[in-house]
Amino acid sequence: MDLTAALPIFVITLREGFEAALVVGIVLACLKKAEQTQLNPWVYRGISAGIVASVMVGFLLGGVLQGVETAQSPYTPVLKETLGGLFGLIAIIMLSWMLIWMTKQAKSLKAEVEGEIQSALANSENAEKVVFLLVFIAVLREGFETVLFILAKFQDGWTAPTLGAIAGLLTATVLGFLLFAVGVKINLKLFFQVMGVFLLLIIGGLVMSVLKDGDLAVHLLGELDPRYQSLCILSGDSCLLGNQVWDGSQILPDRTFPGILLKALFGYRQTLYLVQIIAYGLFLGIMGTVYFRSFQSSASRVPSSSTKLKKAS
Repeated sequence: MDLTAALPIFVITLREGFEAALVVGIVLACLKKAEQTQLNPWVYRGISAGIVASVMVGFLLGGVLQGVETAQSPYTPVLKETLGGLFGLIAIIMLSWMLIWMTKQAKSLKAEVEGEIQSALANSENAEKVVFLLVFIAVLREGFETVLFILAKFQDGWTAPTLGAIAGLLTATVLGFLLFAVGVKINLKLFFQVMGVFLLLIIGGLVMSVLKDGDLAVHLLGELDPRYQSLCILSGDSCLLGNQVWDGSQILPDRTFPGILLKALFGYRQTLYLVQIIAYGLFLGIMGTVYFRSFQSSASRVPSSSTKLKKAS
């Protein structure tokens, strides 16, 4: 089993899971401070429901992919590549948006969650529902993004990504426990900045994968029906990606170390085409600029690097 396939899933699940852990920790701290710990079970129910819902979405969409793979149709390979590219595209959009959004909301997150909890406690009739939904949505949002990324990488198999997701969730849970329950100092700014850089590189690799899926789908479709050969809009080695500009199959293959590690974390491919390189560079250039500008613009509003979220007394 190739465990390197678990690395990008681990990074994404760790970051997304830790974001959810922050919301959960803030909610529990607010309830303890307000002496309303009898609502804690609703927090745990929200966590459980969010995880179950994410897994159910994964099984549902995964079942669609499995059904396509086993379908007895000459167009099955085309549908498989098309669905892989579609899930990858959605994952790129959602992960990129959440990366920028979370960076901008880092300072106000605690105040917003505390405000919602205080409003809920003021209205005791709806307190349980508000607490449950707040935690449920936070967990489901992060879980759904992870599920989409796993589905976009489903060609690599299910075992390694599943192990990576479990390891990421466990690590995020431990970090959340250390932060809120033990009171350990964690440099939140540095953590999210480093994880954000890794996430950008992983999404960049997904951009190249989506382009490759689309190119292969068009190529296969043209082979099945000559009428669709006109979809090959570029002349050269590829229908949509232009000429091949890199072949590292002999000097740095992406199926053996260290190429396989570079592929998992940084989007390296042993075979690269012109459009892939251009798209990768544009994505990192544009999204990297937006990301670091959003980080710098909120730097004056984010707590110092020694941020410590203490247990509520």
